[in-house]
Amino acid sequence: MSTKVEQLAKELYPEDLFGYATGLTEGELNVLKHLREELEARVRPVLIDSYEKALLPREEILGAFAAARIMDHPDLFKDRENKWKASELYNTFLYLEMARFDPSVATFYTVHGGLGYNTILIGGNDEQRERFATKVRQFKAQTCFALTEPDHGSDIAGGLATTAERRGDKWILNGEKRWIGGAKTADFIPVFARDTETKKIKCFMVKGDAPGLSVENVEHKIALRLVNNGHITLKDVEVPEEDRLVNINGYGDVAKIFVFTRADVAHIAMGTAAGAFNAALRLTTTREQFGRKLAGFQLVQEKLARMQANVVSAIAYSVRIAEIQESGNEVMLNSSLAKLHNALRMRETVALAREVCGGNGITLETEVARFFTDAEAIYTYEGTHEINAMIVARELTGIGAFV
Repeated sequence: MSTKVEQLAKELYPEDLFGYATGLTEGELNVLKHLREELEARVRPVLIDSYEKALLPREEILGAFAAARIMDHPDLFKDRENKWKASELYNTFLYLEMARFDPSVATFYTVHGGLGYNTILIGGNDEQRERFATKVRQFKAQTCFALTEPDHGSDIAGGLATTAERRGDKWILNGEKRWIGGAKTADFIPVFARDTETKKIKCFMVKGDAPGLSVENVEHKIALRLVNNGHITLKDVEVPEEDRLVNINGYGDVAKIFVFTRADVAHIAMGTAAGAFNAALRLTTTREQFGRKLAGFQLVQEKLARMQANVVSAIAYSVRIAEIQESGNEVMLNSSLAKLHNALRMRETVALAREVCGGNGITLETEVARFFTDAEAIYTYEGTHEINAMIVARELTGIGAFV
């Protein structure tokens, strides 16, 4: 580890007290630093207004991602055999960087660069990866992930109702999808549907402007307001066979995607906790009450210390998951355990952060309010607390508690 790496890691992530970021390369840290600069320059000026109006600043966010080349910068692939994915440790701190800035930004990215991208990498053949994934990683096209439905979320494995009927060299899709982040602005959407003949789940790359496809945004959300979640209706939507991802032929293949993306949400929970902690630290060390800084009171210091401990433990979980995934030994148990733990620690941290900021903690100017409300959505998506707990407990007991 060079002195420059150590200094840069400490400069970027002072909340990383155990120094996990020093395992990154100098090139990876420079990409993360560049991303921070781009987010501050492009997204920060419109962040609060976009949040209040529930508008996605799509061009600003994608512009920041593209300018920093967070998915395809050459420094991310130096000495790596895998040309499609940067290191898992870099991925961990990429989510930390995004989520500590804004959880909606991180969530928008995980739909595009996590769920959507991994669906293409895992489900597609070489030609499909080149055709779809190249545009995704260069941010020349936006994608998302259409699995959940109005009546099927946690039970989607057995309950998926959207159908796909083969007619010659094309498929006809019918059904509905709900809570699909970024659906309304996506250029192409991976849609999961059940083959009417085999009853197996397959995945189809549906163009955003396909005839018969309509998307309405889910309104009145209290969390992740920048992310426009879509309610998709598919009515006799035609998809050519060449746009069916050939390696997804059952829910077992879908689960392979979740092994990675559930870990990504554990990272987002970690970054959200870090963002709330940093915002609370800034306010309590500058605001005075009763003639002294808020951070000078014992009760406030105890809460700050607890928040710091939560952040470090969440980083530790995320880094270890990254190491396991990098070795090729990823399993759902580990991803579920990390998501369960980090989401719990996040929920406590954002509450403590709002608490120490008093009335200022409910204003968007102090930032804590965004982290506080967004945490509720992160706590639920990509496997609720209960679903992840049952996955972990099934391994512990040998008993499946799913109905």
